[in-house]
Amino acid sequence: MRGGISLVLDAAPHPSRLRRATLSQERVKKFSVKTMVAIGIGAALFFVLGRYVAIPSPVPNTTISVQYGLLAFMAVVYGPVAGALIGLIGHALIDFSAGWGIWWSWVIASGVFGLLMGLAAKVLKMDEAEMGKKGLIKFNLAQVVCHLICWFLVAPVLDVYMMGEPWDKLLAQGLVAGVANAVTTAIVGSLLCVAYAATKTKAGSLTKE
Repeated sequence: MRGGISLVLDAAPHPSRLRRATLSQERVKKFSVKTMVAIGIGAALFFVLGRYVAIPSPVPNTTISVQYGLLAFMAVVYGPVAGALIGLIGHALIDFSAGWGIWWSWVIASGVFGLLMGLAAKVLKMDEAEMGKKGLIKFNLAQVVCHLICWFLVAPVLDVYMMGEPWDKLLAQGLVAGVANAVTTAIVGSLLCVAYAATKTKAGSLTKE
């Protein structure tokens, strides 16, 4: 180049971009660790409640379960992936420890319930810190619909194609499981949401002060 000044373009990213990238990586790492811990604790609690607090029902091989209130709450707070894994792992542990083998159709249905509740929380914008009357209505409408899908559609269909079960038996089981789970979720899940919202509100008040 004759008598000219060559310009060298700096390909290095701007410092502000580096800071944003670093913050994003830290948030992803923090979120992942937090979610993994929640999945472990949630699955353990799901197992304990399902294995030792199950209430017998008049329908064979069907119990009234209180763990779905916990699962719905965890899915709302930690998202659909956490909800799905808590349901899958927790239910599989219940079946395995009971000695009758893992009944995969219902294990999958539990996972689907956690997944759907997590997705519903995002779609309906259910903020766990604002679980007043409106928030609880959203929560319970979502959980009733999710239970209907899981115990009147997912579980029976998988039972037929995976386990070869008869439809008449499945309808009775689905009816008892769906209604009972919706009722216990309305009680246990609502109480957990209200209690958690109260702690978030107090924390926010202290931060502002």
